Amino acid sequence: MSGGVGPTGSDISLPKEQEVDHKEQQYHKNLRKPLTTPHKVGFLSFRQFNCLAVVIVLAASGMVSVEDFAFVVFSIIYMYFMSKVAFPSLHPSKEPLVFNPQNKLLRLYVLIGAIIGLYAPVAYILEGIFEGDKEGIKAAAPHVFLLASQVFMEGVAFSGRFSTPIRAFVPVFYNSRRIFTIVDWLRAEVHKINGSDRRIYVGRTLAVANMAFWCFNLFGFLLPVYLPKVFNLYYSGHREED
Repeated sequence: MSGGVGPTGSDISLPKEQEVDHKEQQYHKNLRKPLTTPHKVGFLSFRQFNCLAVVIVLAASGMVSVEDFAFVVFSIIYMYFMSKVAFPSLHPSKEPLVFNPQNKLLRLYVLIGAIIGLYAPVAYILEGIFEGDKEGIKAAAPHVFLLASQVFMEGVAFSGRFSTPIRAFVPVFYNSRRIFTIVDWLRAEVHKINGSDRRIYVGRTLAVANMAFWCFNLFGFLLPVYLPKVFNLYYSGHREED
């Protein structure tokens, strides 16, 4: 015997086959273990505060309809209601992540969405202010307002207080609403006759690009890919607790 210090060469130990099996079991167990969201000390990131500033500026400028503003308020109330009634958080400090945030393809996809949906339309609105294109600004503003609101609300949902289905609720809910605003934007750009030819062409290109990207995002990614993974993670957590 080893005298309580640990196994020595003369002690009974696991055969090599059992050691290999033991290591393989540990390896597969770690693979099955989902990534979790670490508990955040802060509340929102710099990106979320920037989007909140965009929301406030557009709302104060009068370019946002009462319906769009009411939609944002309703989404906040409904998100808290659903988090209490339908999808309470199972592990508030470590909710599982659906995708690895370090995935390069996913990061590229998010960057493309930010450029098409937020950065380019904001630049289009700013240029319209200098050129006096009120028609183009009014058409693009609702989409930018709702997308900036979505980014802000995603920051709230990922603050560690909400379950994975509630986090998925935000992009699905907002993406569904924004498609209608993009349709109105595209219709306004097609029938617009005032302004330079370059600006008309840029406005139509932006509207078409946003329609294509966000329709794919909703019907090709969020609904068929993202939501099933979300519910699978959430209800597998329920089964583990039971």
